[in-house]
Amino acid sequence: MKSYREALSLIRLIPDFPKPGILLQDITPLLSDGEAFTAIISKIATCSPDVDFVAGVEARGFIFAAAVANSLGVGFIPIRKSGKLPTHSISRSYGLEYGNSVLEVHRDAFPQGSRILLIDDILATGGTISASIELIEELDGVILDVAFISEIEELDGYRVIKERYPAIEIHILSR
Repeated sequence: MKSYREALSLIRLIPDFPKPGILLQDITPLLSDGEAFTAIISKIATCSPDVDFVAGVEARGFIFAAAVANSLGVGFIPIRKSGKLPTHSISRSYGLEYGNSVLEVHRDAFPQGSRILLIDDILATGGTISASIELIEELDGVILDVAFISEIEELDGYRVIKERYPAIEIHILSR
């Protein structure tokens, strides 16, 4: 069985994608290796095992969050890009390292006071996770932890999240 550290070594770097100046961390080699994927899911599940729900950010955060939710035996909350949810939702706009976007979550995604582990794949500027935290908190959810597979350290997202949300534990597997 691979360790999560061995699994992380499968992430490949793609320069200038999706646009010049961006260094993409391509997780597809990790996803295509069953042992590596299992190691990552197992490690993330230990970050916050006593939650009621696991939330994942579209699109790549879904992959990990749904698997972790299944592993923990709890529900999955999708945080989607604008216009993808079929019923009443709330939204937040946020900045990315290469533009702006909007995230949404259903108003009835979870009961008030639910304890939630929030997952995305790569931490960049912290904008996506900050918007996700705001959405969950607006609905009276309690974020216990956020987890990422890796980060782009130069974009300083860890500091941004830690300053805005000092009570939330941040787990970055590549650290």
